Amino acid sequence: MDDFSPHPNPSNLHAIGSLTNRQRNITKGHIIDSKTKSYGIFPSFDPLHQKFTPGQRISDIFPDCFSFNLVDKKEKNITHAHKLDNLILSNSSPSSAIIVTDASIKDNIATSIAHIHQADSPLIKTIHHAVFVTSSEAELFTMRCSINQACGKDNISKIVVITDSIHSAKHIFNSSVHPLQSHSATILSELRLFFNKSQDNSIEFWKCPNRLKWRFHKDIDKDTKSFKPTPSFPCKISWDYCRKSDSDDIIKQWKMCFQASDSKGNNFLDLVDNNFNTIKLSYIKGGPWLQAFRHSNSLCTRAT
Repeated sequence: MDDFSPHPNPSNLHAIGSLTNRQRNITKGHIIDSKTKSYGIFPSFDPLHQKFTPGQRISDIFPDCFSFNLVDKKEKNITHAHKLDNLILSNSSPSSAIIVTDASIKDNIATSIAHIHQADSPLIKTIHHAVFVTSSEAELFTMRCSINQACGKDNISKIVVITDSIHSAKHIFNSSVHPLQSHSATILSELRLFFNKSQDNSIEFWKCPNRLKWRFHKDIDKDTKSFKPTPSFPCKISWDYCRKSDSDDIIKQWKMCFQASDSKGNNFLDLVDNNFNTIKLSYIKGGPWLQAFRHSNSLCTRAT
């Protein structure tokens, strides 16, 4: 087998052209190559890994040991805040660990913080910084570290995670291939040991949106925005951040070209939300455009 690359590129060791034939064969998934950026090649996970195969997944073995508690959109903020207050009171025993997490990104630097509350024990605070990662990665990483700490305590039988990023927490039990699977696999390993200790052990995930300004989460949210760390270079770039950066560049370019174009016609309509703000192009959660007029087939046909 030829181990020499046909098109070497000494200026970019991570470029596709610098890969040997053997490296090309063992590399899975999509590979990004760009003239302006040097992306790393990150390992992908096998979807048939033992932790993610049917019958071996933690959702199959311990289906009653974990749960998610979301916010009803029709529910008033004060009502859900009272639920969280009652949650704290009902889990005030030393056998319960309450984890409150949050993360924020400023100037491409992510700050994630977790507070672990346990009765008759000092408050545990952890702070993590990372460069060139997405908010989902930062949120899931701080959950990973805090869950690891809680599972390491001998007397803990119940873990409660309160976060404003419940979609990141759902990645833990997502058995499909996704860029956050390394964190998911590590958390699942910890939870598997935790659940095996006792059939009564459990973990709950509760959503706490920032708009609630709930006291425990509000303190952490304030702390994540108060740090001004200085990154050390060079820094690695995560796969999700690469995709987000490229998607943002494409959207910016599309907006510039569209505004300068005469082909949009005289009857072009700007979509607005309930507050009469123009709905901007986005790829997050499938984009907001189709969600805005999916109720009308005629309007959807005209828009597309």
